[in-house]
Amino acid sequence: MTDYHEMWQSLDMDLAKHDLLCEVLPTVFGDVYLTQGNRPQAMDYYNFVVAEIHGVRPAELVEHQKKGGKIFGTFCVYVPDEIVFAADGIATGLCGGSQFWVPGGEKVLPTSTCPLIKASVGARLDRTCPFFRIADIYVGETTCDGKKKAWEILAEDVPVHVMDIPQMKRAKDIAAWAEEIKDFLAKVEEVTGNKVTPEKLAEAIKLINAKRQALARLYDLRKKENIPISGKDALVVSQIAFYDDPTRFTKMTNQLCDELDERVKNNVSVFPAGTKRIMLTGTPLAIPNWKLHHIVETSGAAVVVEEMCTGTRYFENTVDESKTTLDEQIQALAERYMKINCACFTPNEGRIDDILRLAKEYKVDGIIDVNLKFCNLYDVEGYKVEKALQEAGIPVLGIETDYTDQDAEQLRTRVGAFIEMLDNK
Repeated sequence: MTDYHEMWQSLDMDLAKHDLLCEVLPTVFGDVYLTQGNRPQAMDYYNFVVAEIHGVRPAELVEHQKKGGKIFGTFCVYVPDEIVFAADGIATGLCGGSQFWVPGGEKVLPTSTCPLIKASVGARLDRTCPFFRIADIYVGETTCDGKKKAWEILAEDVPVHVMDIPQMKRAKDIAAWAEEIKDFLAKVEEVTGNKVTPEKLAEAIKLINAKRQALARLYDLRKKENIPISGKDALVVSQIAFYDDPTRFTKMTNQLCDELDERVKNNVSVFPAGTKRIMLTGTPLAIPNWKLHHIVETSGAAVVVEEMCTGTRYFENTVDESKTTLDEQIQALAERYMKINCACFTPNEGRIDDILRLAKEYKVDGIIDVNLKFCNLYDVEGYKVEKALQEAGIPVLGIETDYTDQDAEQLRTRVGAFIEMLDNK
């Protein structure tokens, strides 16, 4: 990694503690990713992004601020990035996926809080992540009780705007969500000092739709019998989508897909013929949480799709680009985002429908339902998900885990036994 200590110091980061993270990450990435054989050449870009994860993109964000621009830190796929970019701001994802940040979060949060929330709070309060230091304002949302309380703690340290997500999907709930987007638009205009016009919002909708379409193209290629890219590589692409420059990300991901198209034409696969195809469903896997993919793919199976926020929920369904007034565009945004099937909704039959649909589209042999510890929403919903899969005759394995490696061998044993069972079917 290039030396960014001067920038980190200007962000009031804890340099000594942050250096410890910088020492560990390359080894972890190397062990998980660079040991793979037959990787697409275009993955070099994503290798570079991870290698410079706390340098190149943060430096671009700082430069944007120097020119008078504003940075919005977001934690959830429900926050409409289109609004931010329409006001010449930049939206960047902030969720923490590392155990490194968890102890910092536990200073102010109960231990029995999900690791994603603890890591996110710890990354800010311990001053060990530049993205958390750079953002001018955080955009929270009400997807779970833990997050609601975490926003109150973070608001003592940085401005926070909270979007109230309805808990049902009736017509009046979609209308209420449209009103939340209008309120968010007003806040974005206030923070940036820029007006969101129909023309600017139309451009931003196309910008983010193009990113979604690039990811959809990548995932479509994973449906092929000869799998041209590992699940681990597809995961890191999805994770990087949350904070990379959207135009550049779209270009690089389409270049990757061009290479994968050639692999498909030439019957090139990164897995042996007959490798069992696995879907992961459940809680998101924020960067650098690569544990479960690594275990699955070093145990003889291939992850071909993720029904997660770091997966299909992020890119499925585009926003209608035909609308020409702000009210119409906001309604189109509300309708698109309310199609995301998070476990915060009741009822949430749409998620089960998605899982069953994706299982057919990706021709999966089995599904792993993964839940981060203390995430009650997905833990409780796991009952209905696993029941529906059993009724559909689809093998399913329920797993609860966190960010530590303490359960890695136990998980490897359970995953290995699940794959062996699939092999013997």
